[in-house]
Amino acid sequence: MTEPIHLTSREPVVTGPEMLASLVPPPQFDGATFESYRSDDAYPSQAESKQLLQRFAGRGGPAKKGGFFSRAKKEPDLKPGVYLDGGFGVGKTHLLASIYHAMPARRKYFGSFIEYTALVGALGYKNTVDLLRGSDLLCIDEFELDDPGDTMVMTRLLGELVASGTRLAATSNTPPNALGEGRFAAQDFLREIHAMSDSFETIRIDGTDFRQRALDGKAVVLSDAEYQSAIASAQSVASDDVFGDVVRHLAKVHPSRYIRLIDGVSLVGLRDVHVLTDQSEALRFVAFVDRVYDAQVPIVATGVSLDQVFAEEMLGGGYRKKYLRAISRLNALTHSAQVQSTP
Repeated sequence: MTEPIHLTSREPVVTGPEMLASLVPPPQFDGATFESYRSDDAYPSQAESKQLLQRFAGRGGPAKKGGFFSRAKKEPDLKPGVYLDGGFGVGKTHLLASIYHAMPARRKYFGSFIEYTALVGALGYKNTVDLLRGSDLLCIDEFELDDPGDTMVMTRLLGELVASGTRLAATSNTPPNALGEGRFAAQDFLREIHAMSDSFETIRIDGTDFRQRALDGKAVVLSDAEYQSAIASAQSVASDDVFGDVVRHLAKVHPSRYIRLIDGVSLVGLRDVHVLTDQSEALRFVAFVDRVYDAQVPIVATGVSLDQVFAEEMLGGGYRKKYLRAISRLNALTHSAQVQSTP
């Protein structure tokens, strides 16, 4: 048995080049391709979107041949940016990762909106522009529309990069919440990035809505004995911390470094989970959950169920989308821990 480590004892330091090197698709999308994206015949927009995105990535099919006197139909010029607009569970991130893998680019980056804003926060705006300038492609997953300050910084950053020849591909955060809410966010996205809206081609992707499935799920809560057994039987290194200690520790670590907190960890253990009532603590925990989810590290926990970790008033506030996304991910991560422990 390997002794568990404590996240609260880690104080990671990450350099600018290391942060850039980490801007790649999450592990679950390492092998994402256009070929592995299974479009649903019931929703023609899925196949149409895939075809258009293949063109954007430089992977378009051969031009159709006409008659002897006919001319090949000229494809319309593509804008420097594409925005994938669709509901939860239609494969937007899969397609975004497919663009990244397919584009024959020397310098390309893939990250969530939070990762890019964290980069700016850690390195400063000018240094970030200098590091990213000249890149061929920037993929931005889950573009956040609820923070005007961060949106303004990102819009300005993208404007400078497009001017230097960078191409962009983005999705926005469409959460698994009430029917109809956030299903298509294109109008919100274009309104918030008005200075850059002409640079984006909106691609709408219809599909089966998996939101209700995520809503119905509940996070797994373990007894103290079950928790200790899970930590002891972890496949490799597990972390073991009191939930409140982790929340306080997150305030001392820059969000850009959260991913390093779980380096080499195969299971995250959180004891005595309690409801978060402080907005700053809750948002830091959301950012941490995003990194754990990207790394696909299961979570085991005792105390309050993790789908109840955010106070009720928060779920009705301006950051509702972030909290609902985090709840969906926490549900999935606690259930994946159960699968991992099954003989």
